Amino acid sequence: MSKDKHRFPRDAFRVEPGKKVKLKDFDPADTQGIKDKQHGKEALLDDISELAEAQSLLWANSTRSLLIILQARDAAGKDGAIKHVMSGINPQGVDVYSFKAPDDEELKHHFLWRPMQKLPARGRIAIFNRSYYEEVLVVRVHPSFLDRQVIPSRLAGKPLEKLWEARYDEINRFEQHLVDSDISVIKIFLNVSKEEQRERLLDRLNEPGKLWKFSAGDLAERELWDEYDRAYEDMLNATSTEAAPWHVIPADKKWFARAAIADLIVSKVRGLKLEPPQPTEEQLAGVEKYRQALGG
Repeated sequence: MSKDKHRFPRDAFRVEPGKKVKLKDFDPADTQGIKDKQHGKEALLDDISELAEAQSLLWANSTRSLLIILQARDAAGKDGAIKHVMSGINPQGVDVYSFKAPDDEELKHHFLWRPMQKLPARGRIAIFNRSYYEEVLVVRVHPSFLDRQVIPSRLAGKPLEKLWEARYDEINRFEQHLVDSDISVIKIFLNVSKEEQRERLLDRLNEPGKLWKFSAGDLAERELWDEYDRAYEDMLNATSTEAAPWHVIPADKKWFARAAIADLIVSKVRGLKLEPPQPTEEQLAGVEKYRQALGG
């Protein structure tokens, strides 16, 4: 099978920096011409194989690293995407972090302090299942969460819009610093429709084996759909930059979302143009001796 047989036009997913977008501009059921689940699985398998090779180069070089940020509404498929997309790579080189509500110690620090502790070392991949973006999403929709936070004195008493703008700016500068430090950043928003989310929540309720995934809080957040729409749109428009653009991946078809994510990651790592490390003179000098010792 040709390596490029199932490639997707990434411009269809990328939020162009400086261009204002609305979520209605992105179809959650889009499959970019991939006919069915079987073809989606074939595309995913192709990219999983390539990703394993790319990760080996990333690990061997130990000069670059990769940060993957996944944001989405409840039941959009973040956990499943991580499980399936990363299934073929060496787990020793990947770290997955799930960011819950900050604890008392974390609240004493700047909101970017927590993710700073989890950045990938050179040669590694880190996946943030939700991230510091919750501070301009969930906290924006639920401003009462700010009661436990310390607002910078320069913003105290000012309209909340000033706080969100300040956080967008801090995030952009933070991510630019990461990229300047050879940490490539891939930002993915899994875009699920309201109807598809309803079906998935019902599925959790109707299947005993999936009931543990359901939370009453999911329904409460669902009631705030329009508020989240505005928060996501403002986030995408304010923080999709040349250094770290957002990608809005259609998520109504899980098989397509997984294939598109894998393809995006492979493309990013391939774009680093990594080569196998060159052997040292000492290693080359010892090759013949080692070969003889092994009877080769």
